[in-house]
Amino acid sequence: MKRLAIVTTHPIQYYAPVFQLMAEKIALKVFYTGGNKGFNDYDRKFGKQVCWDIPLLEGYEYEFLDNISLFPGSHHFFGVVNSNAVTRIKKFEPSAILIYGWACLSHINLLRSFHGKIQILFRGDSKLVDDLPFFRSLVKSILLKWIYKHVDIALYVGTENRAYFKRFGLKESQLVFAPHAIDNLRFQEDNRIESNELRSTLGIHPVDIVVLFAGKVNDLKNPRILLEAFCQINHPNAHLVIVGSGDSLLDLKNLKASEAAMKIHFLPFQNQQQMPSVYQACDLFCIPTKYPGETWGLAVNEAMAAGKAILCSNQVGSAIDLVCEKNGQVFKSEDLPDLKQKLSHLLKDKSRLTELGENSRKKISTWSIENQVNQTLAHV
Repeated sequence: MKRLAIVTTHPIQYYAPVFQLMAEKIALKVFYTGGNKGFNDYDRKFGKQVCWDIPLLEGYEYEFLDNISLFPGSHHFFGVVNSNAVTRIKKFEPSAILIYGWACLSHINLLRSFHGKIQILFRGDSKLVDDLPFFRSLVKSILLKWIYKHVDIALYVGTENRAYFKRFGLKESQLVFAPHAIDNLRFQEDNRIESNELRSTLGIHPVDIVVLFAGKVNDLKNPRILLEAFCQINHPNAHLVIVGSGDSLLDLKNLKASEAAMKIHFLPFQNQQQMPSVYQACDLFCIPTKYPGETWGLAVNEAMAAGKAILCSNQVGSAIDLVCEKNGQVFKSEDLPDLKQKLSHLLKDKSRLTELGENSRKKISTWSIENQVNQTLAHV
């Protein structure tokens, strides 16, 4: 029987359903290289302690490896160091190994140790960043081409990620589309009672239009430009709801223009069980990320699964694959006039937003965990 070892730094809410489904189809063990120090830790980007309220360690076999780093953490290269990773994985006797990300010492060592011995699958969602100085760009290219020489199959998540892998030496025959996906069904479940209660609590009438930003409230996500555009448009029946926490939150609250203040609402970080209701309470989801952007933006998947129209910047990695005029708009990052024009256009007709949202729901149905799992296991 084929056996798959999975290597990733720590439990993540988006990966748990993937591992659970894989475990139904193949002998599987997940090796967490970040160590068993817990995963309900302080999140630097959210700016708070995060304790996910969905089970992340149920339905599959796993092992926390000893992390001997002097400064443990998945946010820097020397933050994940395992002395026993190769030994523990070999004991499992895998047919193949799937490694999530390379940007820590332990994962580089595993790529080198297992290269040429068993099938190595690699998953990452990086996209190209082309404005680096020449010398840095050259060094980066040499380094990444060396790293990806240790990979047999790269599981690309979308168009921009595919271009990235090709740029750094992977051949067409090594590229397999395994789409970035979330648990679509969880966000499609009918949460009308909860979402209507949320709107009512905020003083939002059923005929009003709700624009939602949800995520880390920081400079990169750039909710500031959305707030500015919303205030300048000042649509009579529109509300802006900002959900989340982060180091830009106080700045945003201080920016609220008095004319539109009553229609701007701030909600604290909402955990996974609450998020389907939050998405379903809106009519339009906006993610205005600025350069250098985010590699994907799984919040787009979540909002689409909840049946919502999307407005996002062109620095969101998923924009090229998931967002078009049939389900929303893409605006030029940091271009306030372009954002205002497209936001104003979308706010004209609530019924049109409902139609765009249904198109979102249909489109995201093929970007599923089932598809991702099937494509992955076909190459084990």
